[in-house]
Amino acid sequence: MIPFLDLGASYRELEQEIDAAIKRVLTGGWYILGEEVARFESEYADYCSSAEAVGVANGLDALVLSLRVLGVGSGDEVIVPSNTFIATWLAVSAVGALPVPVEPNPETHNLEASKVVEAITEKTKAIIAVHLYGQPADLDEIKAVAARANLFLIEDAAQAHGARYKGKRIGAHGDAVCWSFYPAKNLGAFGDGGAVTTDNSEIASRLRILRNYGSKEKYLNEVQGMNSRLDPIHAAVLSVKLKYLDEWNARRKQIAARYLAELQIVDVVLPVVPAWADPVWHLFVIRTKDRAGLQRRLYDIGVSTQIHYPLAPSQQKAYAGVLDPRLNLSVAAELAGEVLSLPIGPHQTDEQTSLIIKGVLEAAR
Repeated sequence: MIPFLDLGASYRELEQEIDAAIKRVLTGGWYILGEEVARFESEYADYCSSAEAVGVANGLDALVLSLRVLGVGSGDEVIVPSNTFIATWLAVSAVGALPVPVEPNPETHNLEASKVVEAITEKTKAIIAVHLYGQPADLDEIKAVAARANLFLIEDAAQAHGARYKGKRIGAHGDAVCWSFYPAKNLGAFGDGGAVTTDNSEIASRLRILRNYGSKEKYLNEVQGMNSRLDPIHAAVLSVKLKYLDEWNARRKQIAARYLAELQIVDVVLPVVPAWADPVWHLFVIRTKDRAGLQRRLYDIGVSTQIHYPLAPSQQKAYAGVLDPRLNLSVAAELAGEVLSLPIGPHQTDEQTSLIIKGVLEAAR
């Protein structure tokens, strides 16, 4: 089988560097926050062209803590995409606010500013723009809407490490940019991890307090915080991998370019990339009416695929009875029924890519 993603390949490529980084942490004897986390935070802020980076335990916590720092809570509404991983919605619910879903552009699968405008009410406090599959949302348009309505803009960049919007890296367009370092991400740890980047030093300072039990000095708790700290071992590994992220993203782009050029077939809808977007191809997502059949035929010839995501958040039991029943979320439902992700890992060989292309062409006939 051609794997959907070979998670062990990045370790095998960087084994000596990663082993040395982990040993440095273990022998140093500092296992909570400390120099390793501070080093990675500084490196990642520089990479994202942001003033600050704050390491946290995972991507969901990055969203939750950002909402809390911005004062979003009970009685507030937060605009979210109708099609995204459910974590985007769960973060809003976790702070007591109501997620208000907005349908995406069916070509890019990302938020459209015009539809965001229609969803704003007097209770709206923030917008969460997701850079889905590693492709930036149209931030200038969304930022303009947020500014006119005096709303906070949070970016869910869990899939967009290294992506650029109009030439500038994702990392500080909004008030807070939230990252996941889940192992399968373009920049992945060996377990859960996350971060928030921002140009606002006050937001960063408050995040550091909230992530550490509401304390910046031991046993003195200023607010009711939580325990959400990036592990030093993960930070050390991420520092190693960060040096190779652009190279790995370039490998993904080469695969995506072949898919876009060679999979021009009637029954498959390929991704659409706006001229201002420079995606990092965390996922290469096609659409087909015969998803189950295509996925089965690809599996039979040795190609692994995945579905991101088989159900929209609004279709999940977790949100039954929560949303306004008058909402029409047909675009999200249609996408959920048709999307299929092809393999696109940075360690995928040219031969594997050729076999995948041949398999899709044959299976889609």
